[in-house]
Amino acid sequence: MARMTAARAAVEILKRESVTHAFGVPGAAINPFYKALKEAGGIHHTLARHVEGASHMAEGYTRTRPGNIGVCIGTSGPAGTDMITGLYSATGDSIPILCITGQAPTAVIHKEDFQAVDIAAIATPVTKTAVTVLEAGQVPGVFQQAFHLMRSGRPGPVLIDLPIDVQLTEIEFDPDTYEPLPVYKPSATRAQIEKALTLLSASERPLIVAGGGVINADACELLVEFAELTGIPVVPTLMGWGAIPDDHELNAGMVGLQTSHRYGNASFLESDFVLGIGNRWANRHTGRLDVYTRGRTFVHVDIEPTQIGRIFAPDYGIASDAGAALELFVEAARESKAAGRLPDYSAWADSVRGQKATLRRRTHFDDIPIKPQRVYEEMNRAFGPEARYVTSIGLSQIAGAQMLHVYRPRHWINCGQAGPLGWTVPAALGVATADPDAQVVALSGDYDFQFMIEELAVGAQHRIPYVHVLVNNSYLGLIRQAQRGLGIDFQVNLEFENLNSPELGVYGVDHVKVAEGLGCKAIRVTDPNELGAAFEEARKLAAEHRVPVVVEAILERVTDISMSTTADISDVVEFEEIATEPWHAPTSV
Repeated sequence: MARMTAARAAVEILKRESVTHAFGVPGAAINPFYKALKEAGGIHHTLARHVEGASHMAEGYTRTRPGNIGVCIGTSGPAGTDMITGLYSATGDSIPILCITGQAPTAVIHKEDFQAVDIAAIATPVTKTAVTVLEAGQVPGVFQQAFHLMRSGRPGPVLIDLPIDVQLTEIEFDPDTYEPLPVYKPSATRAQIEKALTLLSASERPLIVAGGGVINADACELLVEFAELTGIPVVPTLMGWGAIPDDHELNAGMVGLQTSHRYGNASFLESDFVLGIGNRWANRHTGRLDVYTRGRTFVHVDIEPTQIGRIFAPDYGIASDAGAALELFVEAARESKAAGRLPDYSAWADSVRGQKATLRRRTHFDDIPIKPQRVYEEMNRAFGPEARYVTSIGLSQIAGAQMLHVYRPRHWINCGQAGPLGWTVPAALGVATADPDAQVVALSGDYDFQFMIEELAVGAQHRIPYVHVLVNNSYLGLIRQAQRGLGIDFQVNLEFENLNSPELGVYGVDHVKVAEGLGCKAIRVTDPNELGAAFEEARKLAAEHRVPVVVEAILERVTDISMSTTADISDVVEFEEIATEPWHAPTSV
């Protein structure tokens, strides 16, 4: 046994729970924890410029590799409330992050002390648990339980609030004998899998919908194996994109109101059976439930029992970790195939491939100002299948999901449920920290970029290189497009005459100057034929200077991106001409 402060015990537990990186901003009420962090060593800390930014860095870090848990740290009061958005984003997408906050001394928490707020109560709705630790002796157990909860069942975030006197109190703790608690994950039974396969075998046009739970379970190879054994096409959700490569012959494309493919929606509407694995039936994926469910049998596999039936009642539900279920699906499918009991779905798979070959959106435009579709075409060509794309929300995200190509799990890193503006810059820094050798490519519209633009300085200070593609039309493009239905275009225009950058005309913010002022490199592109060279130059600059490099593409002011205006996946409005050239995967660079 050893005597140490509760703060030091907490840091020792972080190390034994495999934490190697943390993101945060120190302050008076959390300084004892920072002292312990410094003295213990072994955990690299990245100083954020905004505490919300630290929470999104932790998210990006977690989302990059299996087993990662990002840690964000802040002081009392507003630091905790600033991190609520990150906790909400993490809980919505089943991402485990640990938020650690300082707190006023226990004796004055209830006396309206400076920066004393009941952060545990505020955070409870957006975490698996949120607790203010009032007894120093409970600190080891609370941290041990936190990691158990974050990893067990449906993953998610936890907040631990540490009053300053609790941090400073000495306790007896033996780090050498500390052991993480066993992780609990429900597992399907063979009988449940057999029941699901019986329902599947009665269908003629089945699909697998693969959600983020497949990626969280590190079960993508099992998913592809099951699809290949059965010959069933796969629809990845936005959070499951990359679970099966875009160019795989059984990838049917994404389905939904916005982040979808024409061929994905068309094939889904012809299906008669859907096996959902690790997905939430999110509304941007399903649209109107009467359209989505009509004429189809549904089997739903999810790690969270209460998720089954939450959106609509499936014909059969299985509470199971996606990996555990897929292991049994593969085992049972092998046996059925060897016995000749698997139906032949080759004609249906051929039909789905036919939809994919013909029902696509045009991306090649030579217009000046640049059309956004051309940006994504050039991104596919320049960055290739190894790129880790990071993006948040807006027309840039929607168009990117429609037109980019993803070939690996965790190579489309997107906040799907919450969609907070400003997420992209700090999340990309977290991704690049977790995988420093990767080609990390962030994608933002101008408003998302401006929300947390100060975090670029973090990349410059800590030498965290990545490429940030900024599509700038000086509009809140998604909100403008949504306002069409109301007949307005109100308070969504970001243009102004920038007296310091007259060459921009009325585009407004000079993002190149701002990025350079924050210690980064930046390139502006106005001609679509120069995009490829700019992306290549950005890659070289990022590698040479080890800082974020912004490539700003000046877009036409108004482009309507294809999506449904009626919440009906059979009624997506196609705003651009349809492509005529055959689909093909881009060449790796």
